[in-house]
Parts: sequence; structure tokens; C-alpha cells
Amino acid sequence: MFPLHDENPTSRFIWMTWLILAANVAVFAWELWVQATGGDRAFAAFVGAFTFNPAALAATPLSPGVWLTVLTAMFMHAGWVHLGGNMLYLAIFGNNIEDRLGPWRFLAFYLVCGVAAALAQSFATGFPSEPVLGASGAIAGVLGAYLLLYPRARVVTAVFVIFIIELARIPAWVVIGVWFVLQLGAGIATIGPGQAASGVAYFAHVGGFLSGMLLIAPAWFADRSRTRFAGWRRAA
Repeated sequence: MFPLHDENPTSRFIWMTWLILAANVAVFAWELWVQATGGDRAFAAFVGAFTFNPAALAATPLSPGVWLTVLTAMFMHAGWVHLGGNMLYLAIFGNNIEDRLGPWRFLAFYLVCGVAAALAQSFATGFPSEPVLGASGAIAGVLGAYLLLYPRARVVTAVFVIFIIELARIPAWVVIGVWFVLQLGAGIATIGPGQAASGVAYFAHVGGFLSGMLLIAPAWFADRSRTRFAGWRRAA
């Protein structure tokens, strides 16, 4: 399944989601420029300076510089497919979470989910020295929040059946639920001795997703309370 867009309108002008998206694209363009103009050595130095290294966090957990890389790594990507997939999910699902929270609270929510995702990946994998980068963890938090707030919203999805592509309007809980199960399963499959590293931070996805659900829970409870109160008033 490949989601294309949702059918969940917003009630306000959305700009923070698009600003975050633009920042990711701009940083990726910067990565390409560094590699094109400076060569492999300059690019390796760039990656080393701005990606998150879990081993460095374990060695110096109070270092402001290491914690800063947790944030900068959220805006870096390993390639066009990595960038494109993340930005597609952000564009589809981020606008409604921003609509619910407001732009600044959404930004704080996004960054906190990204930090939680990086920590989840670090603890789950034993703080390795391999760099971690990408917006996937933060966007996973957006998906977790969307699943809780808008589980029945319809998502227009491309469904691949052998060589035929069908467009279907699928509830968000199915689209996001399948995505989460795949991430969790793939992450569990990498646990244990002799398991090769996949190159994908699956536990960052899982950690970001769960942190998004936890952070949005107060808004979810508030929405349910308002719905119940409105129902009681109509019944009275």
C-alpha cells in the first residue's frame, strides 16, 4: 500500500508543516552541494558533524553538542527515496496534527517525537557508533497521533496487486496500523546475535510512533470529553 493523500480537511491555514518540509528539502540540497563541491572527504566530515552518533551520547551524555546533533540529524536524509517517502507521509498526515495543536505546539511535538525516536533506537541497539539520520522518527510520531485522533479518516491509497495498481479509500487505522506492524516486525527481526544491521532505524520508527500517541493523548481525551458533553446536552 502506498498512501497518496487523505480526505481529512483542515480548519486553519497550515504553514508549520510546510516549513518543516521545506527545511528538510533545503538541508538535503545542502548535502548534495557539499558532496558535489567538496568530494567524499568533505561530505564525510559534514555527515560526521551533523548526524547523531548513539555511541557519542553514551560516552558523553551531558554534552550539548551531542544533543544538538539529535536535532540536526532529523533534517538529514540518506537519499532521494528516503527524503521522498518521509516528506510524503509528513505532507499527508502532518497538516491535521498541526490543525489540532496549532503551529508552535506542533513544532514542539514534532521535535520531541524525533528526540524520543533517537533515544529508542539507541537503547534498542546498544548505542552503536553508526550515525542515525532522517525525519522518520519524528514523522512516525505524527502517524501515531493521527491514528489516535483520526482513525476513521479515509486515505486514498495505491494498492499494488501483482502488476495492477488500484486506488482505494482505506481507513487511516488500516494504513497506519499496517505500517506500524511492519516496522515493529522488522525491528524485532534485527534483534539477536548474528543478525545483520538493516541500515534502517526501525526502533526509531517504533519509539517515535509510541511517543506521538503518548503526547497526543491529552488532546484525544479532551476531544472525547467534548463529544460526550455535547451528547449529554442533546439528550437533555
